[in-house]
Amino acid sequence: MRRIAFFAALALTCAPALAARLTVDQIMANPDWIGPAVESPHWSADSQFIYYRLKRKGSDIRDLYRVDPVSGQSVKLDGAQQAQADGAPILNRQHTRAAFLRHGDVFVRDLSTHKLTQVTRTAQPESGVQWSADGDTVQYRAGNNWSTYDLRTGTTTSVAVLKTADNPQDAKPDQMERLQLSLFSTLRHMKAEKDAERQRDAQLDRTDATRAAQPFWLGKGVQIADTELSPDGRWMIVVTQPKDYDAGKSPVVNHYVTDSGYIHPEKARTYVGRNDPAPQSLVLLDLNAHKQYALSLNALPGIHDDPLAALRAKRQAELRKQGHDAEAKALDAPKTRGVRIADYGPATLAWSDDGRAAAVMFRAIDNKDRWIASVDFAAHKLVPQHRLHDKAWINWNYNGFGFVPHSHTLWYESEQSGYAQLYVKALNGRAKQLTSGHFEVRTPQPSPDGKWFYVLANKQAPYAYDVYRVRSSGGDLERVTAYEGMYDVETPVPFRLSPDGKRLAVLHSSAYVPDQLAVINVDGTGGRELTDTRTAKYKAMRWIQPQIVQVASSHGDFKIYAKLYKAADYDASKPHPAVLFVHGAGYLQDVTKGWSYYFREQMFHNLLAQEGYVVLDMDYRGSEGYGRDWRTAIYRHMGHPELEDLLDGKAWLVKHYHADPQRVGIYGGSYGGFMTEMALLRAPGQFAAGAALRPPADWTSYNHEYTSNILNDPQLDPEAYKISSPIEYAQNLQDPLLICHGLIDNNVMPTDSIRLYQRLIELHKHNFWISLYPMERHGFVHADSWRDEYTRIHDLFTRFVLNKKDKDTAAAKP
Repeated sequence: MRRIAFFAALALTCAPALAARLTVDQIMANPDWIGPAVESPHWSADSQFIYYRLKRKGSDIRDLYRVDPVSGQSVKLDGAQQAQADGAPILNRQHTRAAFLRHGDVFVRDLSTHKLTQVTRTAQPESGVQWSADGDTVQYRAGNNWSTYDLRTGTTTSVAVLKTADNPQDAKPDQMERLQLSLFSTLRHMKAEKDAERQRDAQLDRTDATRAAQPFWLGKGVQIADTELSPDGRWMIVVTQPKDYDAGKSPVVNHYVTDSGYIHPEKARTYVGRNDPAPQSLVLLDLNAHKQYALSLNALPGIHDDPLAALRAKRQAELRKQGHDAEAKALDAPKTRGVRIADYGPATLAWSDDGRAAAVMFRAIDNKDRWIASVDFAAHKLVPQHRLHDKAWINWNYNGFGFVPHSHTLWYESEQSGYAQLYVKALNGRAKQLTSGHFEVRTPQPSPDGKWFYVLANKQAPYAYDVYRVRSSGGDLERVTAYEGMYDVETPVPFRLSPDGKRLAVLHSSAYVPDQLAVINVDGTGGRELTDTRTAKYKAMRWIQPQIVQVASSHGDFKIYAKLYKAADYDASKPHPAVLFVHGAGYLQDVTKGWSYYFREQMFHNLLAQEGYVVLDMDYRGSEGYGRDWRTAIYRHMGHPELEDLLDGKAWLVKHYHADPQRVGIYGGSYGGFMTEMALLRAPGQFAAGAALRPPADWTSYNHEYTSNILNDPQLDPEAYKISSPIEYAQNLQDPLLICHGLIDNNVMPTDSIRLYQRLIELHKHNFWISLYPMERHGFVHADSWRDEYTRIHDLFTRFVLNKKDKDTAAAKP
């Protein structure tokens, strides 16, 4: 049986020294007192060293370090040493050279001589570094313009000139021009000379490779969203969208504290449904023949269907009945559904490493379909390879795909089984599922030889993430690491395979230990810890280890995973005050064994436990890590299943941990702030007080990318928005509510909280307060703001939860 390396736990545990009682000032101070997490590890091109970054104390600057994984010796690199350091390497197919980016420029290292060649030194940053199929030319882009550098000749070539204008040579002479040509022989001669010169240039372009490329004219009505060059240099795929597309009116946030002393307005993102994102199209460029072809979407199965037909018909009938015929007409379904290609998320265009196969991922703007199609270069058309349909919405995560190295076989992630799993499919064959089970697989990385995939998965338990591997030909899913703490919202890819395919650089953590670096052989042997960046002061603290529990649901045959915090001297014989913490993002997982995005809140839970509270942090329905059905349970009624789960959590605390049902508080930020408002407004009297931080109070003013997935567009599905928005329940407020919001929040607009506040004023409500932070966006960055916010939360809970005696107490002004 293959060994798995279980690393020494003592190296990363907190010292058992007695800790003084915690204070808000201490736990909300600058996190430098904890020590920095290890960030952005990558291997050297020769697989001998690992580079990583650490935040500098007292600054946001990240310094570069290099560690020898054999000796464990780590050094901080100075400027001269950084000039010789490797960036994240991209190897050619032959594994003779590696290319990488450093400070926005392209470098190449010869792996046999270790010679370093700087390819670019430009003001505009380069990106998209890749290799030609023969391994002798490095390809890169600046913006959407591609260039190549031939290592044999030292020649830099501009690949293609793209013009978003009509080809002037396609213009037909009008009546006046035709008259002029018929009258004047000199004009006819000049025109003939120009035509002959163009024909000569076209002939030379086809036969003389030393000439600069002629422009491709894409049309004046488009703008370029993305470009991708084939490794063999023959083809380019261009993503276009309509030029001057009306994205809708943008709201603003105002900077009130500025250098100039004047208010500075800043545009923010548009509201959902005002307007939908611009539909995108594909153009295939044949760089050798200098021809271009539009790639039609017609081959995509379901592209002409309307998955919202029933909802659309109902809404249009309502509008027509109300006399809004123009609004009803505006909701007509398009003949061809709009798609997005170049968008947020993983790469959406992929090439085989020989450049002879390409695949594109499409996502319907209506959020109900995701397609993967290959490109038939001979016929200049798309060939469907995979369709994922969801009656609710396609996940924005778990959408990785690409080609298995040295093959024309696709790999992709899909939720089609109900859980995110890994699949492979030859372009002319049937799909094969490589992993299966009631767990999630994410961030697949193929080995350099294409024989293995390495994935992050929570196979052991929903809260325990580790690296596993599976053969690309199929077989058992083999466990490589045994940390159980490798999920971190801010570290989407916590492991890196060495270029030689023999070892993994791994970031892992635990409840009170931020990401640390380790190395392990790909078979799970030879593990070694490489960093411990915590400060001595932080390591001397003794923290309450969160207990992972399962709360039975009263609304179905399932359990909700949660983290429980209670003091070591918890007394089960007397009633306790309690607090429910609600994580943000909606689709996020906070019940794991790793470092939490909410590490400050976790320390706050320790403070509350010291004061006698029991605290519960739940992965309510809609959270990540539990499969498709858990994710989509909130479709068209956000805040309803989640509230059921939170109320079950409260009842569980009352039953099992003697929580006083009259002394339970609730708080959270972002989606957690939204749920705090929904809890107080839809279940009045259930919670003694709530603190809603940066909360969406009205989903009609949130963005398209997130909201339309879950609630459709507000014009089409206004009922979903009405039942899901706290502002619609404002009349129910009876329990103390504290709202905190950054005034330059350009994610959840501060107007959400201000509008709800005004609504509560007009409803003559009592015991609600708002605290605004002029220099904070959605995620606070200033320690003073964190301290102020959590001092207010602590005071709220002390007054209305900890020291609550009866209902009259809650009616008194603080």
